[in-house]
Amino acid sequence: MKLAKTYAFIKKDLSEIEDALEKTVYADQPVLHEASIQLLKAGGKRLRPVFVVLASKFGEYNLNHIKNVASSLELIHMASLVHDDVIDDSNMRRGKPTVKANWDNQVAMLTGDYIFAKALQQFTDIDKPRAHQILAKTMMELTVGEIEQIKDKYNLQQDLRTYLRRIKRKTALLISSSCQLGAIVANTDDHTEKALFRYGYYMGMSYQIIDDILDFTASEKELGKPAGSDLIQGNITLPVLYALENNYIKKDLEKAFENRQEVNPERMRPIIEQIAKSDAISQARTVSDLYLRKAYDSLELLPANQAKDALAKIANYIGNRKL
Repeated sequence: MKLAKTYAFIKKDLSEIEDALEKTVYADQPVLHEASIQLLKAGGKRLRPVFVVLASKFGEYNLNHIKNVASSLELIHMASLVHDDVIDDSNMRRGKPTVKANWDNQVAMLTGDYIFAKALQQFTDIDKPRAHQILAKTMMELTVGEIEQIKDKYNLQQDLRTYLRRIKRKTALLISSSCQLGAIVANTDDHTEKALFRYGYYMGMSYQIIDDILDFTASEKELGKPAGSDLIQGNITLPVLYALENNYIKKDLEKAFENRQEVNPERMRPIIEQIAKSDAISQARTVSDLYLRKAYDSLELLPANQAKDALAKIANYIGNRKL
């Protein structure tokens, strides 16, 4: 089943949110407008708006309010991707040229800043101070996660706790905040809000771990970038941490990372293939499955409705996805 079919009943609402996104990123400055529209049209699953909408279905559903929250969170995600591409020197994302590739680093960074600002502007219509506090904290944690990732590049001495804390900040909190803010804007009770927050957090952790696995197991065509790109860029993900328990792989990586400024992608290819065939993949998937189980457990605390069914199906899709 395709992911979109799991929440087909909110298709019309998501279409309105997509229209709102396009209006929001409009800029009078031509380069800024073109770069923003390119980013918007680059695709993506729009998972954060989906989580906002579905979470709101447990309370007082008002699309006009929900639309602002959903578009703000997607804009924050989009802006972080632009900045990521500059930091990682990535020219391709989802098989298409990045903003930095079509222009340069300066335009990319300023485009990201502009989209962040637009996200905040869009959120000003939400008359709930706690929602603003949650959004601000999420953005701060996202930035800390980016800094931590830069700091730990090519560091083979990091541990599981460091990795989990980093993906919590970089990925899971934005998804959990999407669920929580959807609940808050719909005036759900505290019990429901907390259950949705936990679901989003556990889903976010599982989602990122699966992403890190796919970086080794999916093809270049499926990924839209070379397999093992994260490792080539020095990012130590969960499969790599487990693979480092193999002394042969560890020694090969230490040699490949001796000169961080000149990591050779061709030299890295055999190492990437070794990791893809190793037990590290199944070990990482086991951790993802543990988070997924906790996400399902969180759903058990919610009342039965169509949104709950959709959230369960999304969890099943993400836990088993091949791309």
